[in-house]
Amino acid sequence: MKAIHVISAVIGGAIAGAAVGLLVAPEKGDDTRKKILKVLKDKGIYLKKSKMEELVDEIQDQIEEKI
Repeated sequence: MKAIHVISAVIGGAIAGAAVGLLVAPEKGDDTRKKILKVLKDKGIYLKKSKMEELVDEIQDQIEEKI
């Protein structure tokens, strides 16, 4: 296995883990999504709340496929 594949897998796993952690955190989902939107906005990325909902749904679907 090439080193780049291992590095990509580790980074992908870290991102997926962070996403799952955020989605299942004890905080209300709406509060968490607002925080995510604020972080993205601070970085110059603007998402409407409906787009954030779609993104969350997509991440959940992909996680469920892997389990």
